[in-house]
Amino acid sequence: MNSDQLEGKWKQVKGQFKQKYGDVTDDDVTYSEGKFDEMLGKLQEKTGKSKEELKDEINRM
Repeated sequence: MNSDQLEGKWKQVKGQFKQKYGDVTDDDVTYSEGKFDEMLGKLQEKTGKSKEELKDEINRM
């Protein structure tokens, strides 16, 4: 597992915590951030690309 994949795994965990926190506080912004971080984390883990590479790719779509 390379560093980008490890970072992706951490972002998944971080995203799940943000979602849980968002549910408890009913803060839609926190929940949405958590979902996005989780998605980026999963993509990093699967592709091995950096967060910046993935954001650039998403912005080009």
